[in-house]
Amino acid sequence: LREYLANISNPAAAAALFAEDGVLELPWVGARVTGPEGVESLVKPILGHMPGFSFKNIHMWIETPERTFGEYEVETENVTTGKIYQQTYAGLLIAENGKIKLLREALDTVKAAEAFGD
Repeated sequence: LREYLANISNPAAAAALFAEDGVLELPWVGARVTGPEGVESLVKPILGHMPGFSFKNIHMWIETPERTFGEYEVETENVTTGKIYQQTYAGLLIAENGKIKLLREALDTVKAAEAFGD
């Protein structure tokens, strides 16, 4: 999870951490993609709206070789709307054979709507 968070500004590098059948899921916003190509296709447009997107204040609550749970924040401008996107994520990562099998992230949908709305 730490490696994914550190590489989020490079969609190809972040996506390469996923297994071919690995899933990135944000159920609160209805997003679910599979495999490195799917992950890159989800992350790349986010960075188009928010080029300064990076995670900070990372706190890992559970860290084992196969499962990690953490909270992390982002605060950056959405250049499309001119609004500040300030968000706290909670992420559960399940790994298998050194690759991400599942990363499920929760976020505050109201804050997301505020940053992306007109």
